Amino acid sequence: MKRKNSYDKNVYRSLFLITQFGINMIVPTLMMSAFGWFLDRKLHTSWIMVVFFFLGAIAGWQNVCRMVKPLLKSSDKRAGLSEKNDEATDDTQRKDVRESVGETKKLQ
Repeated sequence: MKRKNSYDKNVYRSLFLITQFGINMIVPTLMMSAFGWFLDRKLHTSWIMVVFFFLGAIAGWQNVCRMVKPLLKSSDKRAGLSEKNDEATDDTQRKDVRESVGETKKLQ
């Protein structure tokens, strides 16, 4: 039962994150578009809304990137992945291969 409960928590957490991504992208885009539309009506223009739409999209993308960055760092830490760790693992693997090749040569 405990395993299913933790699985459910992970599913809900993932759904919450996906929802947050959408909200963090859509809200700034819609707000900036609405503000651009308002300015278009007040200033009798037709191009300000397009500019503000793209500014909102850029702001939304920055929000999503800021939200994802700590998640990626924490997942790398949990997986034990870091550049120093990778280099150390590579060196250890090379050393193990050299030793096993050396042992094979000694046996022959």
